[in-house]
Amino acid sequence: MNALHQYLLDSARAAHHGEPAPPLPGTHDLATLRAALTHHRETRHRHHRETRHRDTHHRDTHHYEPRRPAAGLRRRLRNWFGRP
Repeated sequence: MNALHQYLLDSARAAHHGEPAPPLPGTHDLATLRAALTHHRETRHRHHRETRHRDTHHRDTHHYEPRRPAAGLRRRLRNWFGRP
């Protein structure tokens, strides 16, 4: 069963019970990705703040952090959804 089949079953069930129809499949995908990316960034920075004082070798070790960690994700999403 794919997302369309599940949507059709949920729509029929909602109509039968007199409830509003569920959102179309894919409606909240970008918002979910943004929320997941934001959560990842916040937990990564929080973890970094919590552990940097405990690391004795932190100043001596070079940590590579890319300038735009989500650039590859943004490019793949643009290609996937066909936006320029």
